[in-house]
Amino acid sequence: MSHVEQLWEFLQRLTPLSRSCLLSELERLELCGIDMPGSPDIQAKLRAEFRKDGSTQGRATNPSRSFFAPLELLLMDGAPEHANMGRISRNTLTPIWEWICRDLLPTMARDYVKAINDQVAANNPKEVQKTATAFQIKVIKVLENTLASPDGTGLARAKLGQYTASRFAFDDVTKMLQVLRANAALSKFNEKLPEKISKFDDGQAAQITARLDAFRKANPEALPFALALVARRLKTPWHLIRLATKAAPTKAAADVAATPYAMTVAMVLDRLDDKRLALRVALKNNRVLIARDLLAEIYDTEYALKVRIDEIEPSEWGIRLQQLMDAIAALVAAEVSRFPDNVGHILGSRRLRNHDSIAGKLSYLAWKGRDAVQDGAAAFRKLIGQT
Repeated sequence: MSHVEQLWEFLQRLTPLSRSCLLSELERLELCGIDMPGSPDIQAKLRAEFRKDGSTQGRATNPSRSFFAPLELLLMDGAPEHANMGRISRNTLTPIWEWICRDLLPTMARDYVKAINDQVAANNPKEVQKTATAFQIKVIKVLENTLASPDGTGLARAKLGQYTASRFAFDDVTKMLQVLRANAALSKFNEKLPEKISKFDDGQAAQITARLDAFRKANPEALPFALALVARRLKTPWHLIRLATKAAPTKAAADVAATPYAMTVAMVLDRLDDKRLALRVALKNNRVLIARDLLAEIYDTEYALKVRIDEIEPSEWGIRLQQLMDAIAALVAAEVSRFPDNVGHILGSRRLRNHDSIAGKLSYLAWKGRDAVQDGAAAFRKLIGQT
């Protein structure tokens, strides 16, 4: 009997809940870059048991899916450890749901699950939504009371830790609470957004900023989630930083950081980190063409951050950007090194960094020249205002 077969025989003695949580944990570790011997085989067996379609992401049951519905547009398929401002890791939903049902509100959760299952069987979607909303309100109140004291927060962390080893899953609980509180406002804000923002020009940015200003005044703690909804509509993800750069008097990093939407830069860096993780997975699975496209997007984002924000290098943003690009360079170097020096590799092509071309450098100088004129005019207006 092989090692994997022995392990599987042991796992069969565990409860279905324990095996389901184990699958989520193995997937989380894989996303964190931790490879465990035999993990792919065990994951395949567990997915065959719990996910009949063989998907690599968990599909919630009707009761939990209805409860988490307000979070759907904000979910990302990454590890909880991976910082993503304004978004929630899909991998944390299973442990959070188990924690709610077994520790936070066991009796009410049991009644809720039965009610939802009955209404689904009766094909009554309106009652499903009504029941889910009522249970969300109950969870909000209990969470607010629980997290109001250090003791309550510590107990919640400990209980949640029984369902996942991730220390960051608790952060997603607090995000979930913020989203549920602002659910109506976020839904209204999302409905007014354009279906797709192909060109995020000055007029479009001004319009979105006006809506964000109004949202921010009424729901300040939910602003990251509103920005995440905007990011979903952008054809070019890095365009999100224009909300910050357009609001700043100059393109200097310090001025951009002082705007209400400075967090958009961190959010773009979060997405750059998403691309890094996706690149690692693509290279691991020998999907070179996918890796090529990811690398092109990564280089475009790096270029945009450097050209749109002056003096970014010594800032916290610049330091994080350099760390990400160093990690990405190491991935690319490891992949290219697998081939002889006289054999070109698609990931080593200079075409992926088209900004290094003569045309790209001229565009860079043009942007910097335009920014210098705008910054000079802004400084002059500021001086006139002071005098």
